Amino acid sequence: MSDIRLTNEKMLTFTGHEKIGTFKAAEKLTEFGEKQNIANEALAANVNDLIKRVCAIEDRELKDRDIMRKIADELTAFKRDLDRVRLSSKLNNTAIERLDHAIKQLQELSGDSKLEEKPSDT
Repeated sequence: MSDIRLTNEKMLTFTGHEKIGTFKAAEKLTEFGEKQNIANEALAANVNDLIKRVCAIEDRELKDRDIMRKIADELTAFKRDLDRVRLSSKLNNTAIERLDHAIKQLQELSGDSKLEEKPSDT
């Protein structure tokens, strides 16, 4: 922020309605003009400072939006990969269960045939 702090005293350019003589009018008008110029410079400095701050905030907002967009893209890609892994895992588990079931059936069949072979061997 600028070093020039706006106060009511600094912005006061006209101090009152005193009676001004003809010869002092030019002097008072000059004094008023100088005070008005100082007030205008203070206002301009503060407005310029505010403009710089707003521009900085807008730049930061653009950067934040870009970062958030990248994060959203990465999150979407991660979710897609996670769904793919879940599906693969489910398919693999199903395949393993089918193979396990088939092995158990083969063991049962071979166990039954061994039982049938043993009595005929004796």
